[in-house]
Amino acid sequence: MFSKDATWMRTARIAVPLGIAALALAGCAGGDTGSGSATGSGSGSTKVAAVIKGLDNPFFQAMESGIKDTAGTDGVDATIQAAADVADTTGQADKLTALAGQDFGCYIVNPITGTNLVQALTQVSTSGKTIVNIDSPIDADAAKTANLDIATYIGTDNEAAGGKAGDFVMEKVPAGSEVAIIGGVAGDVTSGARVDGFKAAIGSDLDVIQESAADWKREVALTTATDIIAANPNVKAFFAANDDMGLGIVKAVENAGLTGQITVVSVDGNKDALESVKAGGLSATVAQYPYAIGSLGLQACEVAASGAELPKEIESPTALVTSTEADEAISAFPQPFAPFENPLEALLPSK
Repeated sequence: MFSKDATWMRTARIAVPLGIAALALAGCAGGDTGSGSATGSGSGSTKVAAVIKGLDNPFFQAMESGIKDTAGTDGVDATIQAAADVADTTGQADKLTALAGQDFGCYIVNPITGTNLVQALTQVSTSGKTIVNIDSPIDADAAKTANLDIATYIGTDNEAAGGKAGDFVMEKVPAGSEVAIIGGVAGDVTSGARVDGFKAAIGSDLDVIQESAADWKREVALTTATDIIAANPNVKAFFAANDDMGLGIVKAVENAGLTGQITVVSVDGNKDALESVKAGGLSATVAQYPYAIGSLGLQACEVAASGAELPKEIESPTALVTSTEADEAISAFPQPFAPFENPLEALLPSK
């Protein structure tokens, strides 16, 4: 069970004050993240390799922390590699290729696109090693063509997350209002699902006057939102597919002197976004649990190593954070502030 007052990880089955848990976990985590890689060593029954997206985004920093902390606490030998940034598809694939031939028993992968890691994963799958896909799904057709055996997928229901953002906007602006949408990389599955969920929630009650892609980047979203506001003075709300872009929109709104007049909601729940919600910049963020996603990925490797069968999909839930919940969410970060039942609890081996 997740809570602001207790670590949810399997090794702490009793309530532990968050501050004490954080200190304990910090003491267990090892390695150097400055170069984009980290190692937490222990005496676990399998060695784990994780390849995630760029640590230039705080979402993936929290994900890395979830993997490291759980590895340290559970005594699992884990090596983490990260892409140079969230657009480094080739570099990320090269990192996985370098790890694929080594003696890891389980691979956690957080691909930048649905296909950029497929070729590298072919060697992993052929060797009969466990593949745990987290956060961003590997393209199902590409995986089938490559005969990849993916043990489980762990991530957010992105369409539901976008739907929560849409429901929030519906409550904040009058029917018929003009709204704009800023997505991530064009064609990205995660961005598309969030945008689709948002659109489904608002239906025909609001008028989407523009939909643009800002490559998940704050500065691109700032420029895009500035242009949208200039061309559409009646725009009342923006939806951004991630917090970094949401914060770029907040800056554009501020520059236009319209703070408090335009609703801005995004998805992720990064700490800077939570602080912006508290300060009245972002109107809300739909918080994901990147720390939990990373930790669940590591635990899935533990379950697989024990011989237990993993569920094909594990959903990491989301929670809307407005100014009402901001303090609580900030206090708990990077752990979830809302209750969450660990779906792997019953499958994990006893220590």
